[in-house]
Amino acid sequence: MDLNIPKQLKYTSEHEWVLIENDVATVGITDFAQSSLGDIVFVELPEVGKQINRKETFGVVESIKSVSDLFAPLSGEVIEVNQTLEESPEMCNQGPYQAWIIKIKLSNENEISELLDAAKYKQHCENS
Repeated sequence: MDLNIPKQLKYTSEHEWVLIENDVATVGITDFAQSSLGDIVFVELPEVGKQINRKETFGVVESIKSVSDLFAPLSGEVIEVNQTLEESPEMCNQGPYQAWIIKIKLSNENEISELLDAAKYKQHCENS
């Protein structure tokens, strides 16, 4: 399986990607996730201002095949959501690394060390 796994990002074992810039994490679903799900028809977004904790669900991605929970890779406050996905959820299929879902202002930067790097994530996908 030829996976697109950008090296500059961090990953979760639940197939979210994370871009960390200062104390803000941008989160989306990986190429592996979107190809496993199939055609995405709906993305449920959390409210801006919501406090989320690492490993808790913050939303849902629905495809023609299944419904999958989205898990917070890091704890913090949701400071922005990608409203475009409400109208165009298929963007998650077309460009999973451009179609971010939420931005989190981090409350515990120590959690970053729990995320997978690209090599470990690739290994995780191959073993799934």
